[in-house]
Formats: sequence, structure tokens, C-alpha cells
Amino acid sequence: MQSVAAALERLGELASSRGVARLAAAFAEAGHELALVGGPVRDAFLGRPINDLDFTTDANPDQILSVVEPIADAVWDIGRQFGTIGARLGDDVVEITTYRTDSYDGESRKPAVEFGDSLEGDLVRRDFTVNALALRLPQLALVDPSGGIDDLLAGILRTPSPATQSFGDDPLRMMRAARFASQLGFTIDTDALDALDELAPEIDRISAERVRDELSKLLLTESPRAGLEVLVSSGIAARVLPELPALRLEVDEHHHHKDVYEHSLTVLDQAIGYEKSRGTLDSPDLVMRLAALLHDIGKPATRRLEPGGVVSFHHHDVVGAKLAKKRLRALRFDNDTIAAVARLIELHLRFFGYTDGAWSDSAVRRYVRDAGDQLERLHILTRSDVTTRNRRKADRLGFAYDDLEARIAVLAEEEELAAVRPDLDGQQIMELLGVGPGPVIGEAYRFLLELRLDEGPLDPDVARERLLAWWAARESA
Repeated sequence: MQSVAAALERLGELASSRGVARLAAAFAEAGHELALVGGPVRDAFLGRPINDLDFTTDANPDQILSVVEPIADAVWDIGRQFGTIGARLGDDVVEITTYRTDSYDGESRKPAVEFGDSLEGDLVRRDFTVNALALRLPQLALVDPSGGIDDLLAGILRTPSPATQSFGDDPLRMMRAARFASQLGFTIDTDALDALDELAPEIDRISAERVRDELSKLLLTESPRAGLEVLVSSGIAARVLPELPALRLEVDEHHHHKDVYEHSLTVLDQAIGYEKSRGTLDSPDLVMRLAALLHDIGKPATRRLEPGGVVSFHHHDVVGAKLAKKRLRALRFDNDTIAAVARLIELHLRFFGYTDGAWSDSAVRRYVRDAGDQLERLHILTRSDVTTRNRRKADRLGFAYDDLEARIAVLAEEEELAAVRPDLDGQQIMELLGVGPGPVIGEAYRFLLELRLDEGPLDPDVARERLLAWWAARESA
């Protein structure tokens, strides 16, 4: 937390930047109010990077356009129905929104947009006091009607209006509370926590797309665990991501086993660490984090108590992949994300056979082939899945995976492993067998691919001999 003086100095520098200064002057000349609002003001006090430039004004959308169009390099009005106009002024990209007082009617999944007439009225309808801060421009006057600065100093998330009213107006604010708990490292105040528990069912009024977006923002924070714990403890997760609280498997005095919920959060923590330290993914990586969080969601459905009190979860990888697809589809994630997460979950146990005996080069090739473009994420997920406190066991698994990655690197260099394909292409197969396009070419291609995976690259003449032998055997069968 920076001092008020340092934060105001930082905001003053921002306000004097060419684009923002032009904007403020244009609104003042047109007789309209303008204020920098919300996140950028909050982040100036926290010493965090200021990314989004959000403004609010008493001007309606048509008036905003009339002020902005003459001075902007580009303007877009995709949010016009909500009172928001976007613009680019030099290096600054801004959004300007008319004062609002919108709320939910208790039935619709979308808020009823109503424009307000004052900055203070706009601020008190916002989600949390730390976001209900504004800087009037060009006066550089700080506006804080709800004690947001005090809450920033205390690291508290509190709603400007009574929490039950605020969350009732927009139930998505309950998920935003969880996200900000992670993003800012703040504590949710008691009244808001009580309201989360009371109003958790109200999240059902929010569209799947908005829930997805807020969940994604939470997972992409520096440390999502705190926010996820809020969602689970409040009962919200049971409604938007029920597979997560279901991982809190019962532990009794006779059948002790790991708490899969805590294990999954630890895997997520470790995956984020590897994501950063390895530097091979664009961090933060949503696919990686979804896979880490959901990798064991097949366990509750496959849990069995075996003789001797042993707990088993046979095929939880396959079951988990199917459950992940179903849940992510319900949350309206895109097909590429769904396929990648499901594939990682399906493969996350594959490595653990590596320590039972040396894998052949064929097995290593198949591991790479099956992972495809998810190989680096699979490396991270598999390493992160080791949460044992037994240091010797953890070291043994870590060294084994080091060995597997080294073997993959050697084979990749020798064989162009990332692009494993048969030694003959489709055209060569048709010419050799004297057949045209059809299913048989696919069969021949798969035969040669399996041969390539088993034995590595073959001389083209050897590949032809092996294919002709396969063809003869097939024809005589």
C-alpha cells in the first residue's frame, strides 16, 4: 500500500498523459463531468500496475460519442446499450461509461441498465468499497464516499451498501469477492461472508458465460487458492463447479486416505510455480490451471474400498476427462480449451508406470504422440501431481521424470519426434498397393504409424517391404 500522497502523485502523472489530458479537457469544455474510476484508482494506491483506464461521466452515450469522436484515433460503441463507449487516444485505450444505478430484478439473468445523475450515486452502487474510488478530472479531486481508502489500508473487502442488497442486486459480485480475495490478497469482511452463505443459490440467476468469465479471472490470479476456498466454503462452488467440493472425500478412522480437495489445490499451486519457473508457457495459462484443478474430479465416482481398507480410484483419469468435458461445456468454454483440459486429465496418470520399469523408446514415442501439442502442459501437470511429504518418494519421481524428459529431448533431436509420421505418405501408399483413395489407405497409414512408433524411422525401402507384407497378409486373411 502506497501513501496517499504517493498514490495521488502517480494518478496525477497518469492524468497528465497526453491521451487522458485531452479527454479530460474535451469533457470539461463540453460541460460534462469526468472521473477516473474503480480499478486504476485502487491499483494506484496499492502500487500495482495500472492497465485498464475506466472513466465515468454524467454524459449519456450519444454525448460521450460527440465529445470523443473528434479527438480519438478510434472509437467503438459495442457496449453502448450499457452506457459504455470505448476509444483509443494515442497510446491510451479508454472506456467511458455513463453514471449508472442498474440492478437485477430478482428474475432476469441480465441487469436492468439505468443511468444515474451523480458520481457519488454511481460509486455507492459498485461492488466493493475499494473499487468505489474515483478521481475527478481535470481537478484531481479524490472521491471516496464509502471509506474505500480505509479498507485498502486494512486489506478488507466490504460492500458499499449492505452485503445482502449488493449481492442481491448482482449475484456475480459473490464470485468477484472470491476473485478479489485472491487477486488483492484481501480478507472478506464478516457481513459479506455471511451474505455469501445466505445468497449462494442466487448465483443460479447468472448466465453460464458470466460465471465462466469470472471463474477464469479467478484462476488467472497470482494465487487462486484463497478465492477457490471462498467459493467452496460458501456453497457457491457447489452450484457453479460442483465437482470441486465433491473432492472433499470423507476420511474416517478406518479408511485413511488423502483429502483429494486439498491435494488438488496443492497441485494447482505447484503447477503455477512450474508454469512460471519453466518459462515455456505464456503465464498465466488457463488450460494448465483448469487441468490442475480438475485432474482428479473422477475420483469420487470411482472410489472403492478394497480388502484391507485400501482405497482405490481405478480409471478416474478416463472418468475425470468425461466429467471435465461435461462441466466445461455447461460453462460455455470454447472447444479447444475443453479438448485440451480433457486430454491432460486423461493422460495425467500415464507417467506413473515409468517408475515401474524402463520404458522402451516406443513407449516414449507414444507418450509424446498422445500428448501432442499438450506435451509441455502434461510435463507440468505430472510433476505437480507429486504432493507426497515423503521426500525420498518425491525425489525418486522427480528424477524419473527428469530422465523421461531427457529421453524425449534425445529422441526429438534424432527423429523429429514432435512431428512423428509414417515413413511413406498417402500418395506413396496408393502407388505401392495399386489402390485409390479409401478406408484401406487409412488402415495402411495407421499400420506404418504404429511401425514408426515401435521401431523409429525406417529406410523407405524397408518401409515398403513391411507394408507389402502387411498387405499380403491382409489380402489372404
